[in-house]
Amino acid sequence: MPTSSTPLVLVSGSGRSGTSSLAGTLKRLGLHVPQPEVKASETNPRGFYEPQWVIDFHKRHLKELALFNIDSRPAAVDIVARHVGTGVPTGELHEWLSGQLAEYDQVADQIVVKDPHAFWFAQVWEVVSAELGADLRWLTALRHPAEVVGSRDIAYLSSQSEELRLTKETSNVAGWVHAALLTEQAGRGSKRSFVRYADLLADWRAALTPVQQQLALEFNADLAATDHHPVDDFIEPSMRKSQLTWDDVRTPDWLRDMAEEVWQLLGVLTTTPHDVDTLARLDDIHEDYRTRYADAVALTFDHTKAESTLAGRQARDAQRATVQQLRRDLEKARRAPEPTVGGREAAAILRRAVVRRVTRR
Repeated sequence: MPTSSTPLVLVSGSGRSGTSSLAGTLKRLGLHVPQPEVKASETNPRGFYEPQWVIDFHKRHLKELALFNIDSRPAAVDIVARHVGTGVPTGELHEWLSGQLAEYDQVADQIVVKDPHAFWFAQVWEVVSAELGADLRWLTALRHPAEVVGSRDIAYLSSQSEELRLTKETSNVAGWVHAALLTEQAGRGSKRSFVRYADLLADWRAALTPVQQQLALEFNADLAATDHHPVDDFIEPSMRKSQLTWDDVRTPDWLRDMAEEVWQLLGVLTTTPHDVDTLARLDDIHEDYRTRYADAVALTFDHTKAESTLAGRQARDAQRATVQQLRRDLEKARRAPEPTVGGREAAAILRRAVVRRVTRR
């Protein structure tokens, strides 16, 4: 175990907000990313800089709880809290992180862990870090919600129908608001910093100067100097492929206005991460979001119930069709000439399959 508190920088923020660029920059500035990392992909050819174990950890638990990465439902918070209360996520993270700290005490003084899902399990990270003597520090990448929604559309929805894309745009904006509010809340009790993605791409040295100060980090470069650094070969303005505005996003006016205000308020936190007035306003918006979400759920009650009924009916119809086809296959097999030994075994398997499907009806 390390003899002193190891700085552990947790890079979070909504997906497609520049978290990979931020984590990749920190790695080149001397921070250590726990190995192995998630491999680069077509949607992110420059790399994710995410520890594979951490990504699997968060995704596995979110999948078990039937939650989305940026789930817009306020109830999702309580669902995660109940799951955390079982102690299972805490135990798993404690085992993994203790091994990392013991190993990296020999090779690195500072660790960076990037995962856009981390805010869901902020309490787990806080508890485990305190138990193991790690100094947890939150670093949040900020990107305008219209650009995030556009980037997600390009990466994940390009092959989907126009109707689905229209629905998902509103859902993604709501998810951005919810994730932004939860991520901000997650870091209130720790050292933290916020950085705009556009600022990082425009001038990474200037963008990371306040980050270095606010998080008390040591970099392998003098940010005031202009000497060539590996980050110069990694960060470039062309990485900002989506530069959309609200004119390009179709979403209710109230949700657009709410998202825009959250974006502006988070911008204030780039210079004063714990500004009291800003935090109070964000709390007010959070409460307003919960109220409006509850109203939306009530408004769509009939639609949701009807869709659920239709889905159940379609599933039953599909099951009946399958059973009927199996019965026809069985009847055909019975009328066929006496099968060989192998044929009798196949017929027996078919009969058992039909019996199982019928009994499950």
